[in-house]
Amino acid sequence: MAGFHYEKNLPHQMVAVQAVLSVFDRAEPSSNERGENPSLMLSEHQYKDNIRTLQQANQIETIFSDGSQVLDIAMETGTGKTYTYTQTMYELQRQCGVYKFVIAVPTLSIKAGTEQFLKSEALRNHFRLDFDGRYGDSEIELYVVQSQKTKKSKKQTIPSEIVRFVEADNTNKIHVLLLNMGMINSPTMRGEDSGNDGSVLLKDLYSKPFEAIASVKPFLIIDEPHRFKDDNKTWQSLMAFAPQFILRYGATFNDKFRNLIYRLTAIDAFNQDLVKGVRAFIEAVQGDNHASIKFIEKLSENEARFELSTKEGRTSFTLAIGENLNKVHPAIDDLILTKIHQRKSLVVFNETIEIELNGSIKPYSYSNQITDKMLRQAVREHFKAEKTLLSRADKIKPLTLFFIDDIAGYRDGKAQADSLLQRFEACVKDEAQKALQTAEIGSAFYHSLQTVLADVSASHGGYFSKDNASDDEKIAKEINEILHDKESLLSLDNPRRFIFSKWTLREGWDNPNVFGICKLRSSGSETSKLQEVGRGLRLPVNEFMARVKDGDFKLNYFVDSSEADFVEKLTAEVNSNVQKAPVFTQFNDELFAQIQAVYPEVKKRALGNTFHENGWIDDDDNFVGNGFEQVKKAYPNAFGKPESLKKGKITTAGKDKNTVKMRVGKYEELKALWETINQKAILRYPISEAAYEQLLVNYLLASRKHFTQTGIRTKVQALKVNQGLLYAEDDVYRDDDFDAIVTMDYRTFLEKLAQQALIQRRTLHRAFHRVREQGIVIEKFMNAQTIVAIHTGFNRYLLHHSFSQFQVGYHRIDSAVHPTAFTDQQGKPLDEVNAANLGVKSEEYSPLESFLFDSVVFDSEIERQNIVEGAVNAITVFTKIPKNAIKIPVAGGGSYSPDFAYIVKTAKGDILNLVVESKGLEGSDELRHSELQKIKHAEQWFKHVGGHIAVKFMTQFEGEKIQQIIRKALG
Repeated sequence: MAGFHYEKNLPHQMVAVQAVLSVFDRAEPSSNERGENPSLMLSEHQYKDNIRTLQQANQIETIFSDGSQVLDIAMETGTGKTYTYTQTMYELQRQCGVYKFVIAVPTLSIKAGTEQFLKSEALRNHFRLDFDGRYGDSEIELYVVQSQKTKKSKKQTIPSEIVRFVEADNTNKIHVLLLNMGMINSPTMRGEDSGNDGSVLLKDLYSKPFEAIASVKPFLIIDEPHRFKDDNKTWQSLMAFAPQFILRYGATFNDKFRNLIYRLTAIDAFNQDLVKGVRAFIEAVQGDNHASIKFIEKLSENEARFELSTKEGRTSFTLAIGENLNKVHPAIDDLILTKIHQRKSLVVFNETIEIELNGSIKPYSYSNQITDKMLRQAVREHFKAEKTLLSRADKIKPLTLFFIDDIAGYRDGKAQADSLLQRFEACVKDEAQKALQTAEIGSAFYHSLQTVLADVSASHGGYFSKDNASDDEKIAKEINEILHDKESLLSLDNPRRFIFSKWTLREGWDNPNVFGICKLRSSGSETSKLQEVGRGLRLPVNEFMARVKDGDFKLNYFVDSSEADFVEKLTAEVNSNVQKAPVFTQFNDELFAQIQAVYPEVKKRALGNTFHENGWIDDDDNFVGNGFEQVKKAYPNAFGKPESLKKGKITTAGKDKNTVKMRVGKYEELKALWETINQKAILRYPISEAAYEQLLVNYLLASRKHFTQTGIRTKVQALKVNQGLLYAEDDVYRDDDFDAIVTMDYRTFLEKLAQQALIQRRTLHRAFHRVREQGIVIEKFMNAQTIVAIHTGFNRYLLHHSFSQFQVGYHRIDSAVHPTAFTDQQGKPLDEVNAANLGVKSEEYSPLESFLFDSVVFDSEIERQNIVEGAVNAITVFTKIPKNAIKIPVAGGGSYSPDFAYIVKTAKGDILNLVVESKGLEGSDELRHSELQKIKHAEQWFKHVGGHIAVKFMTQFEGEKIQQIIRKALG
């Protein structure tokens, strides 16, 4: 499988990188000893000024801590903060010569994830290849300190990784020491693993790791800063590193910022579609009598008292260790009191569920009936998502995550009747069989369901902390895939798609393709809702491990009735992150700069006079009364508008329109046309191999400038003097001065290109030989970029030159029609279809009586008009064609999908079968050439697939009513 593909220059990440670099504007790096970072020297005034300038540019209220060398970068979960601080290290090394960093993370799981990320070959290649040599030979050398299992010597020793890190002096590399909180606070770091005999073990100077690390003047990066409070021992230990600067990256700071220089809030992430939206499925229990059970008193080592509250009143119960809580309420299944803490005021059920004194639970949250309903809902939605995501050209494999507390019921469920495992596997089998009935035979989703049904046990896996002590090979494989091998887990060939855990997979673990989180049990405390959904907020990657941003992706979140206010709490938390605009008490330089940035024509003195004359400021420029509010009204664009969460980003399932009902009786009138246009056919190029080779030669000659050369070119800069000043003229490159570097041999290049572009190797070889005479020497261009350029470019060339340089034809390959977007495998019409397949917009108006559906769903204004306003008496039935329901193959790969299908009966009794493509443009002259070519393919397609039913294809442009289109079609 190919490695992950990282995107460069994403705006929200680049601003964060540039913010750190801008802090060191005008810094003077001091000379450094071997193995040390240079000191970045800034005056206190310049340091403060740089930070204030950044805060103003990034619209951050001024938060400056005098003397603090802490720089805060706030980025919401799922927006790529690890990538951002990695590129920041590359830039600090490139621009400032800083090449030694210490990264501190709170937990072992985050440490494992960070180590995997920084060591990945995909990341290394990304920075080496995707930035046009910007980072030269720079790459990360990672040093990971592990726990000291044994004491090899009575002498005090410094871990070898720290020794290597401190002594490293290759400034062309970026040296990174990775430590977790436990290690930072360990005796190993304090030099207390054995008796301190005064041995000097490093550079003849240092006997303690803290001292040794401090000697290199490191930059310290802190991940998840809310876990490193600045009033605890961990922070004091970090200060022993004597870092030059501390860069804190996280989504949560608990509003305890130091020098905040960049902030990407949750509301920014949602509104800019940098993360998935959230859709909550809440199992509301009607008639639960508002029941809750509270732990109210610890009676002894073996007994505790609980109180049941209902609308009728309160009743207390005594429960002994070993007894089931269903003694208190019958809705509870198997919740056994297993421990009563004597020092801590809490009780434990099933060895995992902790309830603190005065803490309460909802009894129906521990009912197997509710659990099974949530399991079924989550599995059903998973398969719905799978059907949609696997039908894409670039397939996406979704995952669903289950949080449980019944670990034994999952791990040992094979031997337990009616266990969580057995109930779950029965649910998966049942839902997969149901989904198979409407799946298109031969589709990726169809094969996926067959894989699930062949071995349901292979479709899921789990990770729990106790698994670390297990020697079961099957469990070890599950853990490795879930924790470390993201690419294997996301492979379409891997049947695992359901993951179970007990809130162990928290900060530090994520998988971009988590589309569902089912919270079968509470996390045990009132935690941030953003942190809870954070495991699934990242935008997904496709089968090629490339990030996908072209969909309205949703994370489905399943909770029970105890969290009926989940959406409200999550929305409130997101909205609470709106950046607060600074409130000015005086008309000063900072306020003037903010106004002038938007209103450049204003002058400070004139502005001050205006404010004074209006009575908004006094003689000392202090605002009087509501003077500042008056300024904001007079210059509104300088202060912006408070943001609110974009509609539809966080919703409750059922409240947004997920499906639309079909008017079943109408389908019978559409049936003949629908089955006709749902034929499968392949595209044929009725040309000889020689003609195809000539097309390839023509393309190569026309597109040589798009091929990337691999080699060395001499860069020439001319220095000129102008008005007494020396300046460098624009870079000049000599065309005759290029030395190719071979990164791929000819045979490999041909094989990879042939495989990707689906062109025979001998055809490629002959074409390259012919264009050599025209000056295209392929040896200069043998690299991955050229393969991609030829593949995509030649496909585009074939599309643009179809019908002019060669004809296309279609050959029907399959007589089977059903299931379709409107029917099941037996050809029976569906009761309802997915609304998203018909359009992304909806309207409360009623559609025309002849429309196939009872709701108005559309993508553009011209489509809305057709559905609501396009009344024609002769129209028997019409429908919006679901997305990708009909894929017309076009030259060069890809496909084309029309918008509407109409059945029209004339006064003479003739029937017109009409397919319409609706374009929101004024005419065909506004269409791109590729769109015109696709329309020609559609016309050709309908001529071939119609058979005994004649199908007319027309294009509708802006301003054209459907009545006009029908008249044209009828002649």
